[in-house]
Amino acid sequence: MLLQAGQLLSSAGTQSTAIVYSLLALALTGSPAKAGLVGFARTAPIAVFALFAGATADRADRKRVMVAADAARVISTGALAVALLGAPPRFAAVVAVAFVEGTGFAFFAPSASGALRSVVPPRQLGDAAGAEQARLAIVRLAGPPLGGALYGIARAVPFVIDAASYVCSLASILLMRTPFQEEREPDTEPLRARVAAGLRFVWGQPFLRTVAVLFAALNAVGLGFLLALVVVGRAQGLSAGTIGLLVAAFGAAMVIGSLVSPLARRRLPPGAILVLELWTWPLAAAFAIWPNAYVLAAAMIPSGLAIPITDSAVIGYRLAITPDRLVGRVASVQTSIIVVGGPLGTLGAGLMLDALGARTTVALLAGVALVLAIVGTLSPSLRSAPKLVDLDAPAPI
Repeated sequence: MLLQAGQLLSSAGTQSTAIVYSLLALALTGSPAKAGLVGFARTAPIAVFALFAGATADRADRKRVMVAADAARVISTGALAVALLGAPPRFAAVVAVAFVEGTGFAFFAPSASGALRSVVPPRQLGDAAGAEQARLAIVRLAGPPLGGALYGIARAVPFVIDAASYVCSLASILLMRTPFQEEREPDTEPLRARVAAGLRFVWGQPFLRTVAVLFAALNAVGLGFLLALVVVGRAQGLSAGTIGLLVAAFGAAMVIGSLVSPLARRRLPPGAILVLELWTWPLAAAFAIWPNAYVLAAAMIPSGLAIPITDSAVIGYRLAITPDRLVGRVASVQTSIIVVGGPLGTLGAGLMLDALGARTTVALLAGVALVLAIVGTLSPSLRSAPKLVDLDAPAPI
């Protein structure tokens, strides 16, 4: 519980700055493309370092990795907060801090996933993942409007809160006495071999392989929509707080989705749950008909309802079938594939918003989402995945 509380606080700080980076970039440069570049810098490290971070989580002490990641994020976000108290910082400094924060997440996440796997029985992993998604949904609900409101007070305030949240997370980890991994023999394999083991496991699981590819493309679409929402909201003259509330509506939908996720997981296999989510994203095409920030926000709400249900099912399935010694690497392999779409989505959406305008950009992204929904519906690997309740503990390998 202590670890979860710390992670919840750090997530709250992170979500409070989710739209603030884009708002700050727009304020400093006036360019949607540069706002997209900041989003690229924040998410690219997750894709770049994920494989190495996963191998590290399975070899090193997971607690120490998490401590180092939180410490780096405290220093970087705290430094940006201090800089914002004076003259406006250079845009390059904002990009650098976003990069460090993304790198910290890249190393923190696989170790945290392994810690969950080490203390929760396989049949309860879906419920545990669902509970985690519920907590994150609440944070996503409160974070954006809080960040927008804090940004309205002063540009530095959201980053002060972000740094403080990482301090709380760091303290909770240091106070934990429970081991974050099972007892294991020292791993003397070279890094390349350890990473390859995680790749082979994911590639040998058709469901995990398909999910990673679909989520990579969907991640680009979703983050592109969110950047478009911020840019369109600013262009319509909406305040930072109002834009935060629009993003929070998406978070509210996620809270509701997390509450009904146990029912969905019991009744439907993970593949069917994912396909249902895929069909919610093309609804954003409504913005092309009525180009208004409120319309785009409303069109994204069904996706918000579906995301926590899908995530809890997929994460629970992955953890249930993965041996402990591979948990970090398997999580990092999927993360590296999935997250690669994020930086491309924000950067690409920023460039398209500059060159083509919001209406065309959103229409193109909705078209990509429609293609993904069709591909997912026709995928045999999604249809054949069993329900979580039918899975047993993985055999050691």
